This record gives sequence, C-alpha cells and structure tokens, in this order.
Amino acid sequence: MKSFWDTLPDPFFVLAPMADVTDPAYRRLIAETTMPDVMWTEFVSADGLYHTREKKGILDNENPLMRDLEYDHALERPIVAQLFSSNPEMMEYASILVRDMGFDGVDINMGCPDRGIEKQGCGAGMIKDPSGARAVIKAAKKSGLPVSVKTRIGYNSESIDEWISVLLEEELAALTVHLRTRKEMSLVPAHWELMPRIVSLRDKLSPHTKIIGNGDVQSIPEARVRVDQAGCDGAMLGRAIFGNPWLFSDRSLDSISKNEKLIALQKLSEYFDELHPYKSFHILKKHIKAFIIGYDGAHELRHTLMEATTGEELRKELARHVVI
Repeated sequence: MKSFWDTLPDPFFVLAPMADVTDPAYRRLIAETTMPDVMWTEFVSADGLYHTREKKGILDNENPLMRDLEYDHALERPIVAQLFSSNPEMMEYASILVRDMGFDGVDINMGCPDRGIEKQGCGAGMIKDPSGARAVIKAAKKSGLPVSVKTRIGYNSESIDEWISVLLEEELAALTVHLRTRKEMSLVPAHWELMPRIVSLRDKLSPHTKIIGNGDVQSIPEARVRVDQAGCDGAMLGRAIFGNPWLFSDRSLDSISKNEKLIALQKLSEYFDELHPYKSFHILKKHIKAFIIGYDGAHELRHTLMEATTGEELRKELARHVVI
C-alpha cells in the first residue's frame, strides 16, 4: 500500500528527532518558517504511554508524554511519531495510539546511545537484539501506519551486512542510518562512504524502502551533494537546526539578519510558554545560545538574556533590541 513516503520529492530532506530540541514549540516555529519534507517528534516511550493509558488527554495536562506528542495538524504534515520500546505489546499499543492521533507514520528509535534508554533494551541496545527488533517492528505494523526505523551502522563496530540486513528484511517504509557506530557516538566524522553498501542491500532486500542518511550534514546544499554521491533517497538534518529554523529554505544562515533572529527567538519563547507550561525554562537556554551568535554585541546580549528566569523576562529584554 502506498503512503506519504511514496509522494516525497527526489531527493527529500527531513528533520531529526532530538530530545528537548524538536519539541512542539520549536517544531511550530520551524514549520512556520520552512517546513522540512517530513517532520519527526522527539522520541517518546511506548512503555510510558502504555502504563499511563488511562490518562490520554493533552489539554488537561494529565500526561506529559501525550503533551510531547502534540503537533499542529495543519502545519506539520507529514509528521512521524518516534517511539522507543523493546516490548512488542507496548509498541503495538503506542503505535495504534499515535495512529488515532492522526500521525502519518511511526518511527522506531534503534540508535539512541543514552545509557538509561539502553538499559531498557531500547535505542542502540536493540542493535544487539535483532530478534527483539524484528518483533517490535512487526508490532508497530499492526497500527496500519507506515513504519520506519532510525538506527546506526553497528554497536561496537560496523555491522552493516548483519544488522542493516535484519531491518531491511522487515520491509520498512523507510530506514534512517546515522553513519556512526554506538561506540563512536559523534566523536568521529560520519561514514558517508559506507552509504552505497546500505543502498545496495536495500536494492537487494527491500527495493521500496526509502534510505535516509544522517550525520554531519550542515545545510541543504551539502545534503544534496551527500545524497547524490551516496545514492540514497534523502538526508536527515539534526544539529544544524540549532538557531536556524530557516534551515530547510534556500537561505543561508549568513543571510539571516540579527533582527530576524531576535524575532524568531521571541516567537519560540511564546510558543514554549504556551505549549510547555510545565517544562523548565532552562530548556530554552540552549536556543538562546544558538540564536544569539555571529554579530557584533552578540556575546554581551547573550550573557544578558541568559540571566532571564522566565519567558516573560526573556521577551521583555528581547523587545529592547528588536527593531520594529
């Protein structure tokens, strides 16, 4: 059955899921600025959703996990809910839940190197449990949504032939490969030279699966070159989104004025207060560091803004510097 994956441009460029970064507030700003070809949520625990299944409401603020799945139904399309679990029953429940919430697809995180996630047998820990990975994928497919996976090229060492083959044999709608091992974290350059092997495996085992490369891509022009050289279908951009909701446009960050950056940070602060009233204001400070950089006086202004303790204080100080 065809899905949104079959309607994307060639090549296509998508936003990486990043905890406490690509939250509903920042995704709204990104979507209003320039929407990527596919949007991802932050990863959410399928086990947590299962165990709090009596508290499904978002607006009543009962369930923080449900709040993490909030999205703008008009702006953020298509959007994929990223889940993690090593329990098929709980993955099936969560996948059906996000289907009923209107998501366009389910993505399973099989690459996160966080120790706490791995202790649950999830994230990169699944690379060491191929049979468990297969079971979780099959469970997610029961939702009827297209299922994709985000993973790495191996755990302690590259194991493309063994690990990536397992995933492709499950005939995923899409497979995103962070081109480093779990052991390498982000300490070495991404191994884009290995992507042709992955594409060749895809062609042999699951020709319809879209292959997305991830790692070290800083701009759309660079992404186009990477995809063209590697032969994959698209690229996922992550850290390049910091301070740059214009990332998926044709504009270079150098062309964005100080005033535009200040206004964007104002909007983000407003959206954060609206959508995340129970989250720590401290989360916003990584965005302050990212937006307030690259021009005369940025260091001093950044220092002043970092002293704010609430969104209201932040916006009041920003208003003093924005040119109307």
